[in-house]
Amino acid sequence: MRFLRELFQKNFSTLLTMFLLVAVPLLGSSSLLLLLYKRQELLQHLSLGQQLLYFVVIAVTMAFALTPTTFVAIMTGYYLGWTGLPGMVLAYALAAAIGYELAQRLDHGKLRHFLQLFPKAEAVLGELQHQSWQLILLTRLSPVLPFALMTFVLAIVGVPRRRFLAASVLGMLPRSLFFYWLGTQASDVLALLRDPDQGSLSKAVLISLVAASLFGLFIVFNRALQKALRRGTPENH
Repeated sequence: MRFLRELFQKNFSTLLTMFLLVAVPLLGSSSLLLLLYKRQELLQHLSLGQQLLYFVVIAVTMAFALTPTTFVAIMTGYYLGWTGLPGMVLAYALAAAIGYELAQRLDHGKLRHFLQLFPKAEAVLGELQHQSWQLILLTRLSPVLPFALMTFVLAIVGVPRRRFLAASVLGMLPRSLFFYWLGTQASDVLALLRDPDQGSLSKAVLISLVAASLFGLFIVFNRALQKALRRGTPENH
C-alpha cells in the first residue's frame, strides 16, 4: 500500500500520461474511420511530396497515440501498396523516436528516482535493462500492447535510445507486415479497419503473436526477478 500511495503521489503526471496513451487511440481510430467514410478518395493517387507529408503526419499521430499502428499499416497497404512499405517503416522509427523524447521530457527520471526507494523493484528493473533488447522486441511483437504506451514505459525505465529504436522497428515488422499485406488485399478498407482480425488466418496470426509475446515476456520478467532475488540474498559461508 505504501508503494502504491507514494507511486501516485510522486508520479501522478507520468501515470496520467500513460492512461491517456491507452484511451486516446480509441478516439483516434473512431475519428479516422469517420474521416475515411466521408472522404475515401483522400489518400488516393498521392504525389511523392504528398506521400512524404503523409508519412510525417502518421509518425506524429502514432507517437501521440492518435492513430493505432495497426490502422496505419492497413491503411498504408491499401492506398499505397508495397511501394509505401519503406515509408511506413521509417514512419514507425520516427514515431518511436518522438515518443521516446516526449517520455524523457515529461518524466525527467522521476519514476527511476522513486524506484530507488524500493531496492527490490529497482533491482528487477536493473536486470530488465540488461535484457532490454529482448524486452523491446517482445513488447513490439504483440498487437494488443499499445505502441505509444509501450514507447513511454520503455523510455522512462531507461532503455538505451539506439537499442530502443533498432529493436522497436525490428519487433514491429512481423505484425506490421501481416497487417500491411491485409491492406494490400482488402476490397473494403473501412470494413477491415473496423475489424482487422476478421477471417481464420487473421485470428490465427494474432493469437500466435500475442501468445509468443506473452510467453517471451513471462520468461524475461521471471529471469530478471530470479536474478534480482539471488543478488539480494546474502551468501551463506
